[in-house]
Amino acid sequence: LKEKHNTPYSSSYCVVYDQVLDITEFSKRHPGGDLINLVSGLDATILFETYHPRGVPKALVDKLTIGRLIDEDCDSSFYDWSSDFYPTLRRRVVAKLASLDLPRRGGMEIKIKAIFLLAWFWFSLFKLCVEPVLSKASFWSIGMGIAASFIGTCIQHDGNHGAFSTMLWMNKVAGWTLDMIGASGFTWEIQHMLGHHPHTNLLGVGDEGVGYGEEEEEESDPDVFSSYPLMRMHPHHSRSWFHAYQHIFAPFLFALMTLGKVFQQDYEVILSNKLFHLSANGRYYSFLNRLRFWSMKVLSMGYMLVLPIYFRGWKEGLFLFFLGHMACGEMLATMFIVNHVIEGVAFASTKTVEKKPLTCMGITPMEETRNAMKSKKICPLNDWAAVQCQTSVNWSSGSYFWNHFSGGLCHQIEHHLFPGLCHTNYVYIHEVVKATCDEYGVPYRNEPNLWVAYGKMIKHLKFLGTTDGDFVDVGKKNS
Repeated sequence: LKEKHNTPYSSSYCVVYDQVLDITEFSKRHPGGDLINLVSGLDATILFETYHPRGVPKALVDKLTIGRLIDEDCDSSFYDWSSDFYPTLRRRVVAKLASLDLPRRGGMEIKIKAIFLLAWFWFSLFKLCVEPVLSKASFWSIGMGIAASFIGTCIQHDGNHGAFSTMLWMNKVAGWTLDMIGASGFTWEIQHMLGHHPHTNLLGVGDEGVGYGEEEEEESDPDVFSSYPLMRMHPHHSRSWFHAYQHIFAPFLFALMTLGKVFQQDYEVILSNKLFHLSANGRYYSFLNRLRFWSMKVLSMGYMLVLPIYFRGWKEGLFLFFLGHMACGEMLATMFIVNHVIEGVAFASTKTVEKKPLTCMGITPMEETRNAMKSKKICPLNDWAAVQCQTSVNWSSGSYFWNHFSGGLCHQIEHHLFPGLCHTNYVYIHEVVKATCDEYGVPYRNEPNLWVAYGKMIKHLKFLGTTDGDFVDVGKKNS
């Protein structure tokens, strides 16, 4: 399946639970557009459930089904889907949005914000080119970088999740803005939507105990082993001497994030047709997609690097280019890392004795929540939605301002449970999500603000850099 039926529009199959679906022709008329091509040759169960909060008609699934996997062909998943926790949560969230007459995808609110952010980016780029004083040009370069980071979190993020608009072409344009600021939207989709979102903080570990996803390991979060190679971000990783200082050098390393994406990862993925353990064929299969990649790389380097060098000379031009990128990288890294790599958050491994997420101290957050709240409704510790709640942390929940500022990332739990909803909706559904979590004894953690979350993230990195942690020992028992 992975090797013979992973080419969109030619021979494209996917798996939903144990059903094999032929989506070769259906992908051409899929209501969500060509996002469905991401799962060509893969297990699509998680994306099938999370991107369709209202469900998918059984008749359609049956029509696309061409067979079922036999037991020996089924990969053993870390996750359990037997509980009614997530179905209940989906029904309540859909009902809440309907009661407020809010569309699941973006409305005028996000479009107005997008216009402002795009104008900010382009005006800052213009000013850094023509401003004669370097110190003032540096101000505009930093402004351009910050604007680019907001484009990443508030426009392309929703666009590539298919949540920016009800119109497919507008989602595509919104997603394309990541290419506009220098990175590849296609590569981002592969890492973020196929790796990080379905398998948050889950590490696929090979038989030799390798600390990252093996090629055959589909269930593995690339964000915890690839985003910052010099950092120990998962308890199962081996600890090196320099990790003892990672809480000190981490903020400086964060600033290099977008440079690494733009100049290294994007090219590695398109040339190898894979991102670590994830196949890139669902995106880079076509000539047009590859043409978009290469043309946008040339074009974005032209107006972000060549133009400043032309107007200011190569020294100042290079300086302003890197300064802008570092401002963008610092902002983006800060927005993302505090949600999953923070004190008290849970991690998981496919090779642990029991299928349950654990903190660095070997504690399962949901067990503590159950005991404290004495919940009558119980769901498995490895229930997919419950794992998302244990591996994600909110900050400033319910804040309209911070929700817009972060592109909804401050409501990380809501975003991971409902990635197909526009981020403008999260502030309206967070109470429903929290109440349902409380009902089922599922953790719902919220830090009071970004500054507290950032401090706990730094403290967590220091702990990982100086302590092995009980979770590592748990993982070794079955390696």
